[in-house]
Amino acid sequence: MKKTYLILTFALICSFSFAQSTLKVACVGNSITQGPGRDNPDSWPLQMQEILGDGYEVGNFGVSGRTLLRKGDYPYWNEPQFQQVKDFSPDILVIMLGTNDSKPQNWKYASEFRQDYLDMIAEFRKTMPVDGKVYVIMPVPVTKDNFGITASVMNNEQRMMIVDIAQAANAELIDLYTPLMDKAELLPDGVHPNVEGLGIMAEVIARAIRL
Repeated sequence: MKKTYLILTFALICSFSFAQSTLKVACVGNSITQGPGRDNPDSWPLQMQEILGDGYEVGNFGVSGRTLLRKGDYPYWNEPQFQQVKDFSPDILVIMLGTNDSKPQNWKYASEFRQDYLDMIAEFRKTMPVDGKVYVIMPVPVTKDNFGITASVMNNEQRMMIVDIAQAANAELIDLYTPLMDKAELLPDGVHPNVEGLGIMAEVIARAIRL
């Protein structure tokens, strides 16, 4: 009886340890992150789930059309997913916002972009473990103006700002601009990567997380 009890106890401890070792990854973003749907396997977060495997639980918290700027036309701050990320209490935060901020009606608040970004990271960190990691994504290139999104802002002004933001936030920077900069065919509308492009994103981000 005692031997059986010890075996069951050991099994429960192993099971608990395994569950505890699963790392939760929250993916924050706009339509590029939401993809064909938050639960669609073609979205880059769910493609990344396949790459990372069972040791990770990846949550897709992307919301189409949303801005990082608080004064943007559709701020991510106001979405249910903003609170859902906090409730998820991720071990790893991957944040890729800014594309919709490049629209003229939003980028007129460009001087507030840096501080709003730092504030958002700080808000999410409140619910993360002390040793949690934050990855700031340099978004994919915009190969042509579309949907009001401005290539010159995305590919020049904002790109340099995001490098500075990552450093100021003591976060890791992941560059998705370079892997797709010469692959316009993977961004059919000039803004949104196709399934192959989303797959490249998933691979690059997964590689960075695993380092």
